[in-house]
Amino acid sequence: MAKATADPVELDLRGLKCPLPAIKVSRALERAPKGTRLRVLATDPMSAIDIPHAVAKAGARLLSQDRTDRRLLFEIER
Repeated sequence: MAKATADPVELDLRGLKCPLPAIKVSRALERAPKGTRLRVLATDPMSAIDIPHAVAKAGARLLSQDRTDRRLLFEIER
């Protein structure tokens, strides 16, 4: 993630269990330049709590959060 782009960076975290999705989001936000957008897919129900917390802790913005069946989708901006 060397530079910010208009297209979101996708993180497919489906199948990972707590706390891995939040850890991976935190690490991606640490490496991402300002303005980078992340699109995160997850299936762990705890991600609905953990990922927004990780985003806030990193000083990033949670643009949207959506749940469809067992899939969670997060749009994040660094």
